[in-house]
Amino acid sequence: MARILPVASFDGVVFGATGDLTMRKLLPALFHRFRDRQFPTSSRIIAAARTELDTDAYRVRAEAALRQHVDAASLEAGLLQDFLGLVQYQTVDALGPQGWPELVATLQERPEQVRAFYLATSPELYGPICHRLADHGGLNALSRVVLEKPIGHDLASAQAINNAVGEVLPEKQIFRIDHYLGKETVQNLMALRFANPIFERLWHADTIDHVQITVAETVGVEGRGGYYDRSGALRDMVQNHMLQLLCLLAMESPISLDTDAVRDEKLKVLRALQRVEAHEVNSCTVRGQYAAGAAEGRPVQGYLADLGAPDSLTETFVALKMQVNSWRWAGVPFYLRTGKRLPRKMSEIVVQFRTPPFSIFPRDQHELQPNRLLIRLQPAEGMRLEMMTKEPGPGGLHLKPTGLDISFEKAFGQRYPDAYERLLMDVVRGNTTLFMRRDEVEAAWGWVQPILRGWSERRDAPRPYLAGSWGPSAAIAMIERDGRTWYESTD
Repeated sequence: MARILPVASFDGVVFGATGDLTMRKLLPALFHRFRDRQFPTSSRIIAAARTELDTDAYRVRAEAALRQHVDAASLEAGLLQDFLGLVQYQTVDALGPQGWPELVATLQERPEQVRAFYLATSPELYGPICHRLADHGGLNALSRVVLEKPIGHDLASAQAINNAVGEVLPEKQIFRIDHYLGKETVQNLMALRFANPIFERLWHADTIDHVQITVAETVGVEGRGGYYDRSGALRDMVQNHMLQLLCLLAMESPISLDTDAVRDEKLKVLRALQRVEAHEVNSCTVRGQYAAGAAEGRPVQGYLADLGAPDSLTETFVALKMQVNSWRWAGVPFYLRTGKRLPRKMSEIVVQFRTPPFSIFPRDQHELQPNRLLIRLQPAEGMRLEMMTKEPGPGGLHLKPTGLDISFEKAFGQRYPDAYERLLMDVVRGNTTLFMRRDEVEAAWGWVQPILRGWSERRDAPRPYLAGSWGPSAAIAMIERDGRTWYESTD
């Protein structure tokens, strides 16, 4: 049974409370933690948005969202109503005066309570919301503010947001959330590397040939076309999620699990990334944009039709070849790819080890496959170690690749908290270990910036790829020029 560590009573204020993120992720996450009795019933969930609603009307919306996004077996009638009883709604205008005195008056009913402010809004509102909270006396010594990605559109805008929020709150009270860091498998990277000497002693350029990170989605832009067309795959996925995964894979051992010890090591990786200068973007990056094709067994239209804009140059796919300039990783390429309208929804890390320098097995009878460590983030979190073994039977020594599989849900026989559940409780505790520090965010933007500049200067259209394929053929060519290929599991 997983250990549940209770947290203190808190006031959780969600700005953007009528939005998709709140309804689809935040309310279900809080409900699951309430169901497991991780926080006391004296806690309050205060939903805040511009929409004119009262608490009863908002609870109706919240109940509908929970019934849609929470497994029916978990929704016991009494439990659901108890949870909804913690929820109240207040109309608040982030950029105007409406609602702030009332919100702060509610908070001041419990002046010594932990206050967790979740900003599920557009990034340009982060600074104004924090300043209004401060101006109206809504912050106390136990306040924490959660900032959703993306933090900015480029380095300058990220610095402006960080400056605005930092004028009001110290760094230790700012939680820049990346839900990938809350995934069970991502946290298990730390255990895999630093609790198991068998892996850590192999975790370097002498034994590892290359690393691949793939984050694939089957969906298109859906209802996010306006946001996505201003962002694109590099800003939306690589600058945050995928660079954080790379940091955990490549970092040196921290001296402890203390918050800043871990984040210091991640920052060193970001600073060690070899810059891709503007003139190198053609050799180290591939941009793609999905065209009409098929997804999940049905015909779908292309990005431009989804968007309703015939001349967008926004990429829905990106592949990168990256290098970490350190003794541990010298000469080991990291290949990253992510995109929409790909064949499968999956997030996977492949660590491919070097092949033996000499084989005693006849090449015409046995095709030796390299050992690989597969780390699955979704849909089924777990790990798989692929190795060569003898095929059973009396017919001689025949080799075949075999996998040693660990599925976390099967191994531990239970549901475990999802990323948002874990991270929300860390916010209440004040534990920033799994959140990004300001210098991490800005270092990531600093690495991405030359690529964006190179694409902007060239003005090349993204390469088209059929919806339902694995992206442009140029992405395959990029890795195959190095004598390697993208790994595509059949699980």
